[in-house]
Amino acid sequence: MAEILFKNTKIHYSEYGKGNAVVLLHGFLENSTMWKDLVPVLSKKNRVIAIDLLGHGQTDCLGYVHAMELMAETVNAVLTHLKIRRSVFIGHSMGGYVALAFADLFPDKVKGLCLMNSTAKPDTKEKRANRDRAIEAVKQNHKTFIRISISNLFRPKNRRLFSKEIQVIKKEALKMPLQGIVAALEGMKIRDDREALLHFGPYRKMMIISKKDPVLNYDSLIDQVKNTDVHVVEFPDGHMCHIENKEAFSHEILHFIENL
Repeated sequence: MAEILFKNTKIHYSEYGKGNAVVLLHGFLENSTMWKDLVPVLSKKNRVIAIDLLGHGQTDCLGYVHAMELMAETVNAVLTHLKIRRSVFIGHSMGGYVALAFADLFPDKVKGLCLMNSTAKPDTKEKRANRDRAIEAVKQNHKTFIRISISNLFRPKNRRLFSKEIQVIKKEALKMPLQGIVAALEGMKIRDDREALLHFGPYRKMMIISKKDPVLNYDSLIDQVKNTDVHVVEFPDGHMCHIENKEAFSHEILHFIENL
């Protein structure tokens, strides 16, 4: 891994391969290690950059609210450092929110955008209230919050099937500072509606939707892509399609990048 300084804060990233730039943005409570199975596949023909977002992995915290725009600016700082002009962005869950914020702030730097188990809509009033409850739960016992949250990302029938993978994710998440967890929750809570980017973004777009995703509403996601040129891929399982549907997921990502 390498690092840069952004606003006196260490931002960690990894870089693999040569070719078109592909930027991988992990989700909440994850870090760049989530891409360990995808990187070898993509890096055969592409230049792959996996970034630890603020407060996650080996990247430090920057204040008490990690807004999606702030995270997007850190991503831009890494790409500027690497002299990368245009990239394909693949964002899982919160990473999708960051990718959308990046596309909003730096549209000329986007070659393709894949939202993976993510949404362009902002939090509803109910969801914001749930974030506040989550913040209180984190402050009381962040270890319990992490253990419960990660298991709940999988389709119920898959929790035993992928128990080893779940333990690895929990182990990584338990390294996170309390501040990083809270700052991400605060940032997601206040994120903007970026549904317009799905309609008007002048780059290739793909949305990966899981039918049994415990986190996102299937009908809402389908509604977002109506009358757009967004390519939709559907999987049968939960929020963690890179694990629950690993081979099909890798195939779809490769296909998306190769056809840009």
